[in-house]
Order: sequence, then C-alpha cells, then structure tokens
Amino acid sequence: MARIGEIAELVGAAERTAPQAENEILRVSSIEGAGPDALVFATDAATLEAALQSPAGAILARSALFSANEANDSEWLDARLLLVSDPRYAFALVARTLRSREAQTGDGAPQIHSTAVLGKDVRVGQGTRVGPHVVLGDGVVVGAECEILANVTIYPGTMLGDRVLVQAGAVLGATGFGYARNSTTGEYIAFPQQGTLAIEDDVEIGANSTVDRGALGETRICAGTKIDNLVHIAHNCVVGRNVVIASQTGISGSCVIEDGAILGGQVGLGEHAHIGPNVILGGGAGVLSHKKVRGPGEVFWGRPARPLKQYLRDLARLSRR
Repeated sequence: MARIGEIAELVGAAERTAPQAENEILRVSSIEGAGPDALVFATDAATLEAALQSPAGAILARSALFSANEANDSEWLDARLLLVSDPRYAFALVARTLRSREAQTGDGAPQIHSTAVLGKDVRVGQGTRVGPHVVLGDGVVVGAECEILANVTIYPGTMLGDRVLVQAGAVLGATGFGYARNSTTGEYIAFPQQGTLAIEDDVEIGANSTVDRGALGETRICAGTKIDNLVHIAHNCVVGRNVVIASQTGISGSCVIEDGAILGGQVGLGEHAHIGPNVILGGGAGVLSHKKVRGPGEVFWGRPARPLKQYLRDLARLSRR
C-alpha cells in the first residue's frame, strides 16, 4: 500500500492536489482490470484516453503527451495523473515497492512452505518466501525479500543477495561440466567442481535456468542482472551488473560478460569468451572460444558474431551468388 503522494515522490512526479495525494494505492494493474485501488500507466494518446475513462485510482502518463501550458494547468488535468518521462519504468518501480512492502508485513519472518527441504546451517533472510518442494542445500545463504518459487534446487556453496527472484525449476550451484582426458586411453574423469556461486542483489533468474558453481573458484552473477527462462551459465563465469540474457542462451565456462550487455535469445558463447560493456548480441549470435567482442552499444549478429552492418553486407553478398 502507498499513498499517491508517496508514489509521486518515488517516481519524481509533482503532486498537484493535496486531497488526492492522500489516496491509497494497493496494487498495479492493466487499464482493463483497474479499480480505485490500482495504478495504471499510459505511454501514448490512445492508452491515456483509455486510462482516463477507467476507474483507476492513479495514472502514470508520459509528460511529453502534454504541452507546457497544459502540464501547468491543474484544472485541465485529471487529478489522478502523475506525469513522468518514462511511465513504463515508473510503473515497474512502483510495483517493486508495493511488493517489498507486502513482504514486510507481519513480523518479517521468512515464509517457508511446509514441503520445502532445508539442509544444515541454511540461512534465510527477512521477508523471503520459499515455495513448495524447494531444496536448499547445506550452508546455503538467501538474503532478505527474495522469492524462491516451486521446485527450485539450490546446491551447497551458493549465496543469494537481497530481493533475488528465482522462478520455478531453476537449479543453482550444480557441479559444472568439466573433465580431464587421458590422452592415451581417451578416458574422461571429472575435474573437481568444488567452488561457489554468488548471486548478488536484485537478480532475477527464469524458470528452468541453470547456473553452475565455480570449479575451484567462483561463478558470480552481479547485481541487477535479469536472466530469462531456459538459460545455462557454466562454471567460473562472471556476469556483470544489469546484464539481460534472453531464453535458450548457453554460456560456456569461464566467460566474462561486462556491465550492461544484452544477449538475445539462443546466443552461444564458447569458453573464455569476453563480452564488453553494453554490447548487444542479437538472437542466435555465436562467439567463439577465447574471443573478445567489444564496442559499447554496438550490435553484433551472426555465427561467428560480427558487427551488424558487416553481417548484413555478408548476407547481401550470399544472396547475389
């Protein structure tokens, strides 16, 4: 629950009417499902009109939709409007705040489902929810206000920070796919996989995704990174802050992905690949082992991945053959 005045302060929108600022918002909603207790958002003229006609209690609207004169005319504007530069982001920020407040209700103790299995010396932080059939191995540490959904397995040696979301079926901290080969007989034996996995604050991990522990060192997923469903991250990888990784991406061992990078669906990275900060790898792109891809904000595509303009030129040449 939050007063409209609090929401205005959170998202940087000006309060225009004192009585309206005291109204309480309990949830975020689509415009179609809104009621007086709900916050909605509008990014264009059509959705703004629909929002104004709805019973929503508050409306986040793009400030660019209004002229300077209109934005200063409080009599003309609907009292429910909160004007911001990016209503979609503001809407998500409010949703996160409402979820956090909901998690803090009661005595703040973690909520652990009766079917969950916890090993020895497990620590679970304030306000964290552990769902049905979750397994937390010996010594696992889970921070505050996390949400661990059904059938998640977290192996020993794994640490989760605060506000981490792990969707159903994910597996964190499993042993990596590492083997030593006898050059004479061809026999493979397992290389020790006894390292750790650290998941920092505000990371989200999608359903049925897997992140392996380090072999002798650490695998680390840094703060704010968002990982889609069906993604695999192998041992000893370091994924930077605020990275986005889409579904069916596979990342081999000892890769480094720097802050702000974006990996589209079905991207593949060979071992020891290095992706620079803010690089964008388009869907299906492949990076060979030990290769570095750099160029902040530049888009790379294809297998092997190359700058988008080069990739399109190569396609054009092939089509002329």
